[in-house]
Amino acid sequence: MTMKHITFAGLVALLLNSATFSADAKQTENLTKARQAQLMHLLKQDCGSCHGMTLKGGLGPALLPENLEGKPALFLTNTIMYGRPGTAMPPWKEILTEQEAKWITKQLVKGVK
Repeated sequence: MTMKHITFAGLVALLLNSATFSADAKQTENLTKARQAQLMHLLKQDCGSCHGMTLKGGLGPALLPENLEGKPALFLTNTIMYGRPGTAMPPWKEILTEQEAKWITKQLVKGVK
């Protein structure tokens, strides 16, 4: 494979990743303010019961931006949706949509206030 092909393949991958991120951002923007408030309450109360009320850790690990740095958004969203087998982290797919799990991921990565 020539350098030209490698560069082209890299650009295509970058564009596809950007398009996916943009589509995900649009999806999470479609949540109503009321639903966002419900999800924030769930995040602080339900997630906080294991991860600490300030999300600095407890039974589960800390969920602060610096602790999540370097973890792909898809990994975090899938952890919310499907849990972590062999740990106390339960799956939330029966309660949350993927769109809602992505919104929660976005809040965690930027820092919950």
